[in-house]
Order: sequence, then structure tokens, then C-alpha cells
Amino acid sequence: MMRHAAPAALAEALRASREDTLRTFADYRRALPDLRVPQDAALNPPLWELGHIGWFQEYWIARNPQRALGPRADPDAARAAPLRKDADALYNSSRVAHGRRWSLPLPDAEATLADLERQFAGTIALLAATPGEDEALYFFRLALAHEDMHHEAAIYMAQTLAIDVEQPAAPQPLPVPGGELELPAGFFHLGSGSQGFAFDNELGTHEVEVGAFRIDRCARRWRDVLPFVESGGYAQPQWWSDAGRAWLQASGLRHPRHLRRAGSGWQRRVGSGWQPLDADAPACHLSAHEAAAWCAWAGRRLPSEAQWERAAIEAPEAFAWGEVWEWTSSPFRPYPGFSAHPYRDYSAPWFDGRPVLRGASFATSARLRHPRYRNYFTAERNDIFAGLRSCAVDPP
Repeated sequence: MMRHAAPAALAEALRASREDTLRTFADYRRALPDLRVPQDAALNPPLWELGHIGWFQEYWIARNPQRALGPRADPDAARAAPLRKDADALYNSSRVAHGRRWSLPLPDAEATLADLERQFAGTIALLAATPGEDEALYFFRLALAHEDMHHEAAIYMAQTLAIDVEQPAAPQPLPVPGGELELPAGFFHLGSGSQGFAFDNELGTHEVEVGAFRIDRCARRWRDVLPFVESGGYAQPQWWSDAGRAWLQASGLRHPRHLRRAGSGWQRRVGSGWQPLDADAPACHLSAHEAAAWCAWAGRRLPSEAQWERAAIEAPEAFAWGEVWEWTSSPFRPYPGFSAHPYRDYSAPWFDGRPVLRGASFATSARLRHPRYRNYFTAERNDIFAGLRSCAVDPP
């Protein structure tokens, strides 16, 4: 578990994460020899992504004079110089606007890979000399989580670009039976405690009252979602919110992304090819608008994040998750007493009402999975590996 990993286990996890990064980058180089991708809000140039991963690790570990203080470190403390003198101007995502990343004078692939090798060697050497306390290991654990997040992003960007990578871009059929899990009314402690590693937006454990509810035992399968599609649900405005209707009109979609009709059935694009759609696989690449519209059509609703977390914590054997991210009805907001960690741009800039997603996807590293982890994307995003789970409208 990344959140409690001791130095030796953390070093092995960092090596494994870097192997994932390099293997997927090699896939990109084979598919895109010039490493050029269209400028799009949901994409980053692969060469920039690679350099940013190494920069982030070096910035928060080797160059950070207060790394031993963990969450108490001053983010503005003067940094040592980077191994590449212009690295901050190239890779600091807090200062390099997204649209500029396509025009930066980035080093070529070989130079970038060499930078990463030197940066990583420095990280491992520092980790070997670091005590096992949570504060001292905080930035090593943060860098690991950051790299794992970027690896998942590389997988869904490959799906967007219709290129093939070694990790398949499709969730597996759900083996567990469907049905509902019923939980009585009660109080629940929402959020993570202070032991081990936690993201700043999870901290501030607080008791919430959760009414009785019935929630799906697993994510909804394509066999649940396709009847909505086939009955013309994308052309029926009564199922969609105002924002959903505006998104639908702008997108021009009449069915979920990466699907197409094939005779009397459906196919799903996986990488560069098309495969028969498995009706038992969880629905994937749904926006929050689509998830909410399906719920309206089905007479259901999306769960709150408190309901999702309570079910995952209190009924882990009956509550299956992890094949697709799951939209909730909760806006991404700080918990009581929120205090931003040194990486200020991780949470605070995004407390803007975007919905929370819970769980994980098939492409999420096992190191990153946790039932209290809060993911957050804007409601229109259908490039990520997201589906839905629903609740009964009426309490039991």
C-alpha cells in the first residue's frame, strides 16, 4: 500500500512506476514517431508529459530543502538548481499554461529520457538515507502517486488518439452479480485520518449523518445503459439537465463515445481497432451528464460521495469497485478545516463545483487505489475511464 510504504517498499514501487512510464512512452514513440498530438484540452504533448514527471519528482524531492517536513514544508522555500537549467520554465505545470506546451523548445526524447534517469537515481539515493517516518516520506509518496496518475492519463490519452499501448484500454466484464446493497440510516466518519499518506482534500475526518439508502453493488454494465441509448435517450431532452442538454448539443453525440453500431449490435473502439461490445463490461467513457441522464431515465439517482464511501468502507465484500471511475452527485469541495498541502495546485484551484468521482479504473495503479480517494473532473469529460453506479430514489 503506497500510503504506508516503508523506504525499501517505496523504492520498489517507484521503480515499478517508472517502468510503467517508460514502457508506455515507448508505445507512444512506436505509434507516433514524431510524438506530435493535436492541441486539445484533454491532451498533453507526450514529450512534455515525460519531462514533467521527472521535473515534479526532482522539484519536490532533490531540490526541496524542506522535504523532511512533509505537509508542513514551505512550498515557496528557495530551491536548488535543476539538473536541466531551464526545467522550471518548461515543465512547471503551475506556471506553464496548457496551451503553451505545444510550442515549448523541449529537449528531444533521448535527452528527456537521460534527464529522467539522472533525476531518478538521485531520488533513490535520497530515499535510501531517509527515515521511515510519515513526514520524511511524504514527498516520495506524493511523487509516486503523481507518476501513477500520469500513467493512467497516458492510457486514456492513447484511447483518445486511437493508438495502441501495451495496457489494454478496456475494463473487464464484471463477475459479481448485480442487485442492491441496503444500508440503514446512521452516522459515518467521512475522510482520511492522519496516519500514513493522504491527499489534502481527504483530510479533516468528520462525522456525517447518512440516511438509509440502497446502492448498486457494482457499476452499471452496458446491458443496463444500452436500452437508454437504443430507445432514443440522447434525443429526448426530458432526461437531461440544462447543462447536459447544452453539452449534448455541443458534442453532437447520439450514443456514448467510442461506440458504433455493428449490424444489430455494438462495437467499442479499443486503441486503433474495434471489438464487439461485451454487454457485461461496465459502461465506460460516460460524462457526468450521461450518467445523470441515464439515472433520470431509469428512475434512479447518482450516489453522494458520503454514500459511496460508507458502502465501500462498511460493506467491502458486497461492494465491488475498481473497473471504472464512478461519478457522484457531490461537488468537489473542501472538508471542514481544509489546509492545502505544499503542492498547492493539487486541490484548492478545483473547488469550483465540478463533481467528485469515486473508486478507480482498470488503468489505475493498485498503489493508488483507496476507498477514501477523491477524484474530480469537469462534468463533460468523457475521455476518462468513467462510468456510473446508482441509488434508489426512495429510501428503503
